[in-house]
Amino acid sequence: MMRAYLNEDERYRKCFVGGWYLTGDLAMRDDDGYYWFVGRADDVIKSAGHLIGPFEVESALMEHPAVAEAGVIGVPDPTVGEVVKAYVALKQGFDSSEALRKELLGHARSRLGPAVAPKTSHSVRTCPKRVAERSCAGCSKPANWGYRRATSQRSKARSDERAI
Repeated sequence: MMRAYLNEDERYRKCFVGGWYLTGDLAMRDDDGYYWFVGRADDVIKSAGHLIGPFEVESALMEHPAVAEAGVIGVPDPTVGEVVKAYVALKQGFDSSEALRKELLGHARSRLGPAVAPKTSHSVRTCPKRVAERSCAGCSKPANWGYRRATSQRSKARSDERAI
């Protein structure tokens, strides 16, 4: 366990409640009693008053047969705060096209609703596997912009999530 946050002593102290260290990780327990990592409590996109969890959007995109990996970020927007943008790596046999891009956005919108679904998407060869000071393959933004990679095709109700 870390002993401090660099130059953020107060933030570190707030992680302790009643003798417990709260990591800020979100997990869920399935019907079989297994725990699944969902994401971070502080990993949300704020768009037009909605708090959007990237995992939820990534999971919906990964349900599409063309998607191998998905990553979702919030892109600054002067009107709504942030808009949801998706980066997808396609499975072999699928080619990036405008028709497929629209199909993926429509798929996400039908699963999530218009307030949560991505407004834009971009196909990349591969999604980054970890956050680092480098560029995402095919992206113009550095990878330290809050990008996460979806790896699980399991989608559970968000009501089962617990902060641990």
